[in-house]
Amino acid sequence: MSPLNPARTAREYPARYRLEAARCDACGAVSYPARLVCPACRGRKFSPVTLSPEGQVLTWSVIHVGPSSHKHEVPYALAIVELTGGARVTCQIADVDPAAIRIGMPVRLEFRRIQEDGEAGVIAYGHKAVPA
Repeated sequence: MSPLNPARTAREYPARYRLEAARCDACGAVSYPARLVCPACRGRKFSPVTLSPEGQVLTWSVIHVGPSSHKHEVPYALAIVELTGGARVTCQIADVDPAAIRIGMPVRLEFRRIQEDGEAGVIAYGHKAVPA
């Protein structure tokens, strides 16, 4: 079975592209990606919200031995980025030397190519953070 599901990728593409999240109607917690149950209060009613692409690095790790799909990119950094508004996103940091990344570093999310499934030929897109 392919690691990428073409139907799921196509279905989630618009929400990923527009950074659409869900705000819990009961407690106001923002979840990205949207969830069926609020992790904060267990509520089940949400309103859509569009997130700002601006944020800052909370923590990061440098990958020196990555999967075969990313072997041409090593070393690369993966980070948890807190966006303006509080939502957190795990993503790769691009266009910067991993040694230059710092906690609190301002970044901006950009929609870019993440990987390609060689067997199915499906190209997966998602967000990468770049220095702001």
